[in-house]
Parts: sequence; C-alpha cells; structure tokens
Amino acid sequence: MSFDSYKNVSEVLQEYNITSAEENYIVETAISIRDYFKEELAFSLREFVFEESEYAVCETIIFPVLREVYRGYRKEFTLWSHKAITYDEKLSGIPDYILAKRSPLGKEIFDQPFLVTVEAKKDDFIKGWGQCLAEMVAINKLNAAENQTVFGIVSNGQLWQFGKLKGSIFNKNIKAYTVYDLEQLLAAINYIFQQCELEILINRREEGGDRR
Repeated sequence: MSFDSYKNVSEVLQEYNITSAEENYIVETAISIRDYFKEELAFSLREFVFEESEYAVCETIIFPVLREVYRGYRKEFTLWSHKAITYDEKLSGIPDYILAKRSPLGKEIFDQPFLVTVEAKKDDFIKGWGQCLAEMVAINKLNAAENQTVFGIVSNGQLWQFGKLKGSIFNKNIKAYTVYDLEQLLAAINYIFQQCELEILINRREEGGDRR
C-alpha cells in the first residue's frame, strides 16, 4: 500500500484518528514576481495542452510556481522533486514535491521535510487530498515531532488548495487560489514557506533549550 492508495481524506482520517477542520488561516504575504517568470508562465498556459499530459502540469506550472517562491528560501530549504519517502508499508511512496530543511551536510542530503505538494491528477482533488494527507502523516511521523506543523498543497496547475496537519488536527484552508491571479497565489505560497521557516526556528530554540 502506498500514498496514492488512499482515495480520499476520510480514509486517512479514520485510519490515523485525525480530526478535520476548515478555516481561512493563510495570511497572504506579497512577494516580488520577476517579469521573466510571468512571461514564461503565460507562455506555458497559452501553448501547452495539459489535459493530455500529467507531466506537463508538473513540469511547466506546478514546479515553476514553487521554484519562484523557493528562490527566496534556498538558504534554509531544499526543494525536492519526486523524492521517495517511507515510514512503513502503508505510508510510503513518491510525493511530487517536498520542501525540506537544507542539510548542513549539503543539498544532496534529505533532511527534515515540512511541505508536500501533490498534483491533482485528472483534476481529482478528492483523491489528491487523500494522497496528500497520507504524505503529511508520514512526514509527521518521520519528523517525530508531535507539535510540529506540516503543510500540504494539492493542485491541478490552475487551481491550488492548501492544508496543514498539526498533531491529530488536519485543517484545510477554505479559500483556494488560481494561477490566473498569480500575485495572490504566490503570496499564499510565500506565507506557507514562511511558516515552514518558522518551524525551523522553533526547532532550533527547543534544541537549544534541551542542551541547557
């Protein structure tokens, strides 16, 4: 059994005794967007046929959007593409993208993950969220930090939805975002990256407290 075996959020909630909630918790945090990126994304949206290729969605929309925000966080994080993770036989697989802490040993070393992004294949957000939440549970268990928040994004390239998991509470942001309002979308992703950065700072403080 792997992450994509979960067909919806309900299956994950019941198996791992997680409570679901919804609210608008994202605080859109503006980011400067390069003109070159806007032009390239507009070209991709105009010229490619996404209905025929799941890979085209990942390669020409989802990853470039994530990368544009990631540019400002590359000293703290590594953005992994299709990196396999395994907690046990049920929680294993290959998330589309993972934002993980940059290891002091170098970018080749996979360190603590904080965010997973899943493509909603064939626009199936129900199955996409089942897979994403399973990946978030795996990350939570791998990090072995019960009070840590991990984040998830599900997107078909055009529509972007956000969720977070802390302990046994899964909270989905009510508002979804669209690639056609690029400023709002990148502001939402920027907020998530900031929250991941905050988790690193919290971990450092706690580790410092343990040493004392």
